[in-house]
Amino acid sequence: MNTQSEVLENIKNISGKGKSIVFVWGDFNVIHPGHLRLLNFAADCGDILVVGIRPDSSPSAVISQDLRLQGLQAISVVDYAFVLEGSPEEFIKTIKPQVVVKGQEHRQRYNPEKEILDSYGGELIFSSGDMRFSSIDLLRREASDLGLIHKPSDYLQRHDIHQEALINLVEKFSSLNVVVVGDLIVDEYINCDPLGMSQEDPTIVVTPFSRDMFLGGAGIVAAHACGLGASVTFHSVCGKDKSAEFAQEKLNEYGVKSRLFQDHSRPTTLKQRYRARGKTLLRVSELRQHDISDEVAFSMLDKLEEDLNKAGLLIFSDFNYGCLPQMVVDQIRKICHKRSIPMVADSQSSSQIGDVSRFKGMTLITPTEHEARLAVGDSTSGLVVLAEKLAEKAKSKHSLITLGAEGVFIHSPTAPSHKLITDILPAMNQLPKDVSGAGDSMLTSCAMALTVGASIWEAAFLGSIAAACQVGRVGNRPLSASEILREIAS
Repeated sequence: MNTQSEVLENIKNISGKGKSIVFVWGDFNVIHPGHLRLLNFAADCGDILVVGIRPDSSPSAVISQDLRLQGLQAISVVDYAFVLEGSPEEFIKTIKPQVVVKGQEHRQRYNPEKEILDSYGGELIFSSGDMRFSSIDLLRREASDLGLIHKPSDYLQRHDIHQEALINLVEKFSSLNVVVVGDLIVDEYINCDPLGMSQEDPTIVVTPFSRDMFLGGAGIVAAHACGLGASVTFHSVCGKDKSAEFAQEKLNEYGVKSRLFQDHSRPTTLKQRYRARGKTLLRVSELRQHDISDEVAFSMLDKLEEDLNKAGLLIFSDFNYGCLPQMVVDQIRKICHKRSIPMVADSQSSSQIGDVSRFKGMTLITPTEHEARLAVGDSTSGLVVLAEKLAEKAKSKHSLITLGAEGVFIHSPTAPSHKLITDILPAMNQLPKDVSGAGDSMLTSCAMALTVGASIWEAAFLGSIAAACQVGRVGNRPLSASEILREIAS
């Protein structure tokens, strides 16, 4: 490992060859995608990237400096990494880097480096939290030896998580009574053979050869909870059509007690995916997005209040198609608070626009990074600051910000002060077949784990296993406790 004096000596030799130096410093307790984005950004700002980490004596250092240093030295864009022996300002005075890079959250704060940099013509740059600086290529390159489902041992060691404890948590799922409320969706996969390109216009021509129907939306959340062992009641709205009939049949098949309220002003939401050779070519959605009527809302609330008498967990699964207007959300929250029923929520924003922060006081929220940025109106901050803003606005106890192929960022401001309050779990399935439904499976498994007594770190791990299982197959199919237990055992 390089010491500070060794790095200084190497930099002296480099600087004489016309190479520009970029300096970054911090704790780097757990290297997450936000750090990797900052480091990639910094590496593009000069020729040599030098990274200093605070020593173990720093109040904000949680992981040992040796482990933090090893993590940084394993990142290909970092040329030199070392433990700071003094203040960052003293090091900057000594090496005079052309650029110092800090996170966007420091822009409005006092930055003592600025005066030093100005004295010799250096530059202070604040990195962007923009998702364009994604580290996914770096992650894939540096983790190319991973198997199909990889369970990171370093995460388990950091949080003292044991196989027996995880198994015990999953076995407790059967004691839960869960109520799920949200938008019902039916997914149709139309498998096609590609015939070629049309000669009349630049259009791909395909011919369908099979159709597969799946329960989706909040319906699959309910089915996941049931498959994992809970007793489940599902509340939603539907149209009077064949899709509703299909959904009801599937819910019955999966053992979910369902209360579907017909809304004659809308069809049951149907999403069709045209696929060829394992790839989705086109999506077609048949839906309406207006709020349900007061009449339907009050009918649903009456039955919900009845079913919440025995509930141990309430899951909001919001796809922003009108099933959960704010009045309904607020009424359900009041009932749950009165009865001390934990609540969790996901509010999706893909082709539609949602706001997960409108679900106040949740035990857990699970937005994507895009959804989190929409909720707080912030497109530039790093992941830590983004998570802090979201937790403050939504008043949530825990947050999982999903990052697609980069994994999931975990934020728990209620964690003890002497432990980590943020961490990262990489995506466990390196070869996904169909990413649809990954978030639903993670939400369900993680929420159930928290309810039976898991720590947020254990719950996130079980949620990540569930998501890895889900993306390993095409189409939404309910999880089973045996699948999760099999992965834990392996």
